Amino acid sequence: MHELITWLVETIGALGYPGIFLLMAMESSVIPIPSELVMPPAGYLAQKGEMSAFIAILLGTAGSLVGAYANYFAAHYLGRPLLLKYGKYVWITEQKFSKVETFFKNHGEVSTFIGRLLPVVRHLISLPAGLAGMNHAKFSLYTLAGAGLWVTVLTFIGYFIGAREELVMRYSNQALVGVLILSAAIIVLYVRKHRRKG
Repeated sequence: MHELITWLVETIGALGYPGIFLLMAMESSVIPIPSELVMPPAGYLAQKGEMSAFIAILLGTAGSLVGAYANYFAAHYLGRPLLLKYGKYVWITEQKFSKVETFFKNHGEVSTFIGRLLPVVRHLISLPAGLAGMNHAKFSLYTLAGAGLWVTVLTFIGYFIGAREELVMRYSNQALVGVLILSAAIIVLYVRKHRRKG
């Protein structure tokens, strides 16, 4: 782990801001590069005065949006026709597909925002959004909000903790627990609000 952290710090230092953008775009698509190993080194370099934390957060968030759109468009232009044509062979009927579309029409915003905060889910949440053809303005807004929050947390962990990888991972895990609690609270409030409307 120490060697990996050192390599990432050196790589991000060498590639600079384009490296942050590229790595976060890859992390946000289907390439499994954990954001916990990308943004804290950027924060550490910002603490040393070798980067701007603001620009690192801005480009990390922008990279996340680009990666999310790669999944969105792949699902919308490739996955949608395939599912509609061949989905019946894997028990995905047009009726089930219609339910996914309806769900994202009604709950796409909160699903996208929370999905960006959760491990594993953040790589995948763009796929059902793309399949359902979620509104681009809403998809962009809630992807940026969720990704921006997570990128900011990780950057400041690196800023205040430095290159001590055991502490970076510990505080990243603690931040994840906090995010899970926040997500659960948002879901509870969202469900209560919709029940009152119903």
